Amino acid sequence: MFLPILMHTFVWESMDMLKELEQLKSDFKTSLSKAATKTHLLELKSVYLGKKGKLSSILKGLKEMGPKERKTLGQKSNEYKREIETALSKKMEALEVFEIDEKLKKTGVDPTYRESLFDLGLMEAGLHPVTLVQREVEDIFLSMGLDILDGPHIEDDYHNFEALNIPADHPARDMQDTFWFKDLKHLLRTHTSTIQIRGMKMQRPPFKFVGPGKVFRSERTDASHEMVFHQLEGMMVDKDLSVANLIYFMKTLLTEVFGKETEVRLRPGFFPFVEPGFELDIRCQVCHGKGCRVCKQSGWVELLPCGMVHPNVLRFGRIDPSVYNGFAFGLGLDRLVMMKYGIDDIRHIHGGDLRFISQFRMY
Repeated sequence: MFLPILMHTFVWESMDMLKELEQLKSDFKTSLSKAATKTHLLELKSVYLGKKGKLSSILKGLKEMGPKERKTLGQKSNEYKREIETALSKKMEALEVFEIDEKLKKTGVDPTYRESLFDLGLMEAGLHPVTLVQREVEDIFLSMGLDILDGPHIEDDYHNFEALNIPADHPARDMQDTFWFKDLKHLLRTHTSTIQIRGMKMQRPPFKFVGPGKVFRSERTDASHEMVFHQLEGMMVDKDLSVANLIYFMKTLLTEVFGKETEVRLRPGFFPFVEPGFELDIRCQVCHGKGCRVCKQSGWVELLPCGMVHPNVLRFGRIDPSVYNGFAFGLGLDRLVMMKYGIDDIRHIHGGDLRFISQFRMY
């Protein structure tokens, strides 16, 4: 017999709470209109939406409501909360834009005004020579039907070593001074060969692709070596491929890059992920074979380590080596830049000197 009275109580209390919510919304709009800094906005967010804020204080009364009233008021409070959050976000964005505009006014530079940028010398820029050559090489391989793939700079032991037929006790690990992270499980990739493994898992043979990118090795710098440099990994997997196919691809690439027939030599090389492995050297384009510090007075520059893909690597890529084989190569993009433009020290490429960069094609 007391239920009707109780229900009337819930209705009156819910109406009171709804009025409080409406008043909260109105008060917030007034406060928001007066907020002039990001600090004020953060304070408003705390006052109205914080754990001890006004909205939380009002909602404490929900536990005294009946199920129907609790649902209605809960939905309404969530709606108001979203409106407040959206209003705060928009006001914050507007204030940030205003602050940036004020800073630009003080500097006296209009980023939309070309003449002011020219006056500051900021328009005298161009693509980096590595970018220019990388794009050119990518276009050449695209015209030959190859895909362009990418991979992460931070790798794990599996992709950088194990899946490339370099187990933990393999001496080849000593050939590369690796930048390891503290967990000793992740590293900065030492070669773009990691893209091979990821590429094989993404595609089913027959396929052919290249993967350009930056690589990292902790080694002493000189005229032809840097700790951070660029490679372009290439791979082709099909049936009945041979070393002749590999050499054709390499010579075609170099002829396109240099615009002429380029003298190369192929000699045996050891790489755990290929068998047989080769070093493809190019006649030094800086000294034209006479001997210089780039080619270490030999007249030749190591440019393209390559070979036929080791069966173990194919297995790691989930490819049956009894059915398919393939070849792979790793092109040194920085050295290719040096050969193409006659640069006698790789440190010029990575030195950040705008006078050096400004010599190349302008955009």
